[in-house]
Amino acid sequence: MSLVDTKAMLKNAQEKGYAVPAFNFENMEMALTIVRTCEEMGSPVILQTTTSTVKFAGVNMYAAIGRAAAESVSVPVALHLDHGASKELCDKAIASGYSSVMIDGSALELDDNIALSLDVVKNAHVRGITVEAELGRVGGKEDDLDGGDGGYTSPSAALRFVKETGVDSLAVAIGTAHGVYKTAPVLDVSRLIAIRNELKAANVDIPLVLHGASGLSKEAVRECIKEGICKVNFATELRQAYTLGVRNALSSDLSMYDPKKYGDAGMKVLAEIVKERILVCMSDKKA
Repeated sequence: MSLVDTKAMLKNAQEKGYAVPAFNFENMEMALTIVRTCEEMGSPVILQTTTSTVKFAGVNMYAAIGRAAAESVSVPVALHLDHGASKELCDKAIASGYSSVMIDGSALELDDNIALSLDVVKNAHVRGITVEAELGRVGGKEDDLDGGDGGYTSPSAALRFVKETGVDSLAVAIGTAHGVYKTAPVLDVSRLIAIRNELKAANVDIPLVLHGASGLSKEAVRECIKEGICKVNFATELRQAYTLGVRNALSSDLSMYDPKKYGDAGMKVLAEIVKERILVCMSDKKA
């Protein structure tokens, strides 16, 4: 199947009470594992690359991998730029074939975040590309992304932001963090409810996104889905799983040198995590 955008995908999730899993990938093996597992489970999926990932090999390379992976399965697959660091990078991703982009202006003042996000939306929408943005700041550190201690999303600011930018989905900060959690996070679900209610009261219907979900319990993720989250991002635990499989294969057989063999070992461990997260998001059999 050809790449699709995220708009209809997230709208369906919003209406039916589940979330679309958004899985970050770093290489061909991870992309193939993700889409094949989603095919097996009957789940729609969003393949993602971070800004630091595309720095490694360029947006054209990852666009080609994502497009080929999507065409190898029958479930809906979107290719999304996660935490786009600039309008220029978002424009490059769009030109290379990404079907969805995120502009992350969350470190900026509200007016500046609105101006930047609106600029990206204008270019993306005329090309049929959907845009995600972030308001508030998801904490933690992952790759080049450093959210510090984070900063919670204001419900009133969320309403203004969505109205003035026209973004297609909004990542909210309710206590999650990127990277590895040092202690169990305490999510401010009441804030998520307040954001959703503020938007609904103004007849603004937009899918909400949860970042920093690696390491969250099933119960925590599902509570957020119940209260309006339609897309859940997973990155750190996928890298950990793939690397664990590769490391175990190489350490157990010092004569192994074929990348296909230790790559396959990484793919098998990764597939189990992907299956678990599909079930957590309740997206199985929703494709």
